Amino acid sequence: MDHTGQWLTNLYDLSRPALIRLLAHWGYSEYYADLIWDYVYRQDTGDIPDMDALRPELMMMLQEQTYLGHLQCERHLQSRDGTQKFLLRLADGQMIETVLMPYRDRYTACISTQAGCAMGCVFCATGQMGFDRHLSAGEIVAQVLFARRFAEKNAPKRSLRNIVLMGMGEPLHNYEQTMTAIDILTDDRGLAIGPRYITLSTVGLAPAIRRMADEKCPINLAVSLHGATDAERRALVPVARRWSLDELIDACRYYSSHRNRRIFFEWTLIAGENDTEEQAHALGQLLHGLDAHVNLIPLNPTGAYSGRASRRSQIDRFKAILAEYDLPSTVRQRRGLDIDAGCGQLRQRVLSAETV
Repeated sequence: MDHTGQWLTNLYDLSRPALIRLLAHWGYSEYYADLIWDYVYRQDTGDIPDMDALRPELMMMLQEQTYLGHLQCERHLQSRDGTQKFLLRLADGQMIETVLMPYRDRYTACISTQAGCAMGCVFCATGQMGFDRHLSAGEIVAQVLFARRFAEKNAPKRSLRNIVLMGMGEPLHNYEQTMTAIDILTDDRGLAIGPRYITLSTVGLAPAIRRMADEKCPINLAVSLHGATDAERRALVPVARRWSLDELIDACRYYSSHRNRRIFFEWTLIAGENDTEEQAHALGQLLHGLDAHVNLIPLNPTGAYSGRASRRSQIDRFKAILAEYDLPSTVRQRRGLDIDAGCGQLRQRVLSAETV
């Protein structure tokens, strides 16, 4: 919205076909749509007046009816391990988090899809704060552009390659906008991020997983389990009351068979809660015959949850039991513990300070 109260179109919200349709409505050919697309994503143009090769009347139309929805950095923290965490403010004042994790030759960006989250996972800072609103496709894409700019400015030899939709929010609860953002990110005339470098993480919205399979969504799928029985999972992930483990695993098998893809299952290890030998055996039996890989994630503690991360010896035993079922697993390296890098933690801390 501009200063007169008129609604404007965020160019980051538009897929390339949508931009082509908008320009056609204005009487301009696909050539001009592609020129604007190049300015926005290949050249990462800062503002519409900088698109200096456009015809003056088209420039005026863009300035009157569209804008580039850049995100404002409210807070930036850097971990000792090189992880960067950004608290980004949206146009309406809502705040979201984006995390940039360095590896030897690349960065991985962890992106939010909602402000807050409605899923209520008890150990997650975002789940503890509740749901505010969905992000638009442009607000999702703008995080990637922000992360890419930071990487190019501060570590030009280390490119942004991987995107994980594992930040604040449940991507499949915001299905349409998330999928539009993925279309924009993977468009080969723009950012051209390969689908195999994008991973979407869900707590298990079974119908949406089936929809992803039917629509041949080309990215990687990660499913947060955290419990291998309905009782255990419902205690940690309230949405499990809506879809049982049988329904969720059936949807995962449907996805795997239709997409011929391995599914990653995420398991946050909580001492004395879900790191037992019984849970490891139950998980091995649950995923038997499914093309799966388990990511074991020691708990990142939050103030509102009393659980503790599992000991290394218990993690190793859990991993060894999964191997008995020919189920591969990886213990994920924890990053950014000194800067509250777990999703929602920085936003929660800043909002708490603002209300004091």
